[in-house]
Amino acid sequence: MDNSTFPFYFNLTMFMNIGHYRYPVFVVGLLLYSFIVSANLILTLVICRERTLHEPMYIFIACLSVSSLYGSTGFFPRFLIDLLSDTHMISRPACFTQIYVIYTYTSYELTILGIMAHDRYVAVCHPLHYHRKMNSKTMITLAILAWILPVPVINTYIYLSSRLPLCGNEIHKVFCANWNIVKLSCVSTVVNNIVGMFFTIALFSLSLFYVLYTYLRIVVVCWKSSADFKGRVLNKCLPHVVSFVIYCIIGFSDIVLSRYNLEAMNPFVAIILSLEFVIIPPVVNPLVYGLKLPEIRRHILKLLQWFK
Repeated sequence: MDNSTFPFYFNLTMFMNIGHYRYPVFVVGLLLYSFIVSANLILTLVICRERTLHEPMYIFIACLSVSSLYGSTGFFPRFLIDLLSDTHMISRPACFTQIYVIYTYTSYELTILGIMAHDRYVAVCHPLHYHRKMNSKTMITLAILAWILPVPVINTYIYLSSRLPLCGNEIHKVFCANWNIVKLSCVSTVVNNIVGMFFTIALFSLSLFYVLYTYLRIVVVCWKSSADFKGRVLNKCLPHVVSFVIYCIIGFSDIVLSRYNLEAMNPFVAIILSLEFVIIPPVVNPLVYGLKLPEIRRHILKLLQWFK
């Protein structure tokens, strides 16, 4: 392997833009990571501990929290270490591992939100058949599919990128990203672009259209129902809608940002925008589900009182 075209280390150059602010940023990052771990861990433990919450909707919420723990742990420890370091080199294996973790995490968020939409659709549109259609076997199958389906797609991305000969080793981000490595290629990246675009559009489009379809059916059912029924549906579906809308906005902005020249932007704005995916969903999701759903909120308060 030629070290000039297959560098063993990559340099994360955007850390240089933080400069003397790295200590305040480190404190903020540590507090954010601590909150993410604590909030998502509490939510997961409450759902696993309470038998009354062993229903598809709550199990899928627990899956979403586990995904947040997985994604934030794949980013924050390395990010915090780099903030205090004078050098910001990351080895090739560590870089591609970070890409795998962050990309699978973002994909898991989407697939889990998709199966949560399916659960709400069945609960609202087929209430009499809900327990038959969303039994334990179906719930486990959907959860496994949500965790497995993104893996071959991400593996394909990484495999194609890892074979590219590179004419540099500078990544203009604070973490490794597949597109930034592809841009360093010395050869044509048409195959990478086509495969990446196809899988990204396919994954996002299928999930987006299915979620929109399920909520269109839910709206039709609610339109013909009583105000009390509409209120109960809103309480159950609103947290999921909020999570999905936030994900779509962040996903769109991240795709646009990855094609934009970050060096032309204010460095702090560029860093904050590039970290949306690993900060906002893991922070917002436990707040939305933990505070909005009364069943979860009641058990969380009981657990916190027990610790006192």
